[in-house]
Amino acid sequence: MKVIAIVKYLFTLVGFAMLAGAFFVYNSTSSFLKEAATAEGIVVELLVSRTSNSISYRPLVEFTTQNGQVIEFAPSAGSNPARYAEGEQVEVLYQAARPSDAKINDFFSLWSVALILAGMGAVFFLVGAVIIVFIALKGRQDERLKTSGVAIDTQYQSVEQNTALSVNGKHPFRVLTQWQNPATSDIHIFKSNNLWFDPSAYIKQETIRVFIAQGNPAKYYVDLSFLPKLK
Repeated sequence: MKVIAIVKYLFTLVGFAMLAGAFFVYNSTSSFLKEAATAEGIVVELLVSRTSNSISYRPLVEFTTQNGQVIEFAPSAGSNPARYAEGEQVEVLYQAARPSDAKINDFFSLWSVALILAGMGAVFFLVGAVIIVFIALKGRQDERLKTSGVAIDTQYQSVEQNTALSVNGKHPFRVLTQWQNPATSDIHIFKSNNLWFDPSAYIKQETIRVFIAQGNPAKYYVDLSFLPKLK
């Protein structure tokens, strides 16, 4: 299904972009720290930010630069509960050329943006990468079974929907077949790869070919090459 193809690359690209953003923010903060001067600041007010379902607080900090300039600033990110109280003294980091871009000298104020971007980026990137790797490995295994596996004729049983997977609210279909191993008399149920259309109307035969690994029927590929292709 084209949606899955889009999703796997979209997740990977979004994750990569977030990781790149985290790296940029990390470098920017590191450069800031190398050139920053320090000053004693005081929380003069707690700024309240409200949304429809949350409330957060940002400290408005006042400090005086080395040349006597009085500056007020507030971090871009808030918290709930408030991390500071009015009248509390804090250490401030600032650059002489841009004192209004000052930061409170604590871990959260300095590194929270980089950490959030890195965490979210890692999740998106890993999800996309896992999907890509899984599909690639499954395709490689299927090709190997088709070329070197043991071909057996199995009895067509039914078509079912794979409710464990959903894309845009739709579940894919799988073809089920059955085979009794003549060497052990064990019954094996084979499930095809996912199909994004109902193949029931196109299955006329009673037997369907399945390729199994030599000595290991648990590794198999259901051959549905007789079905029409979904465009």
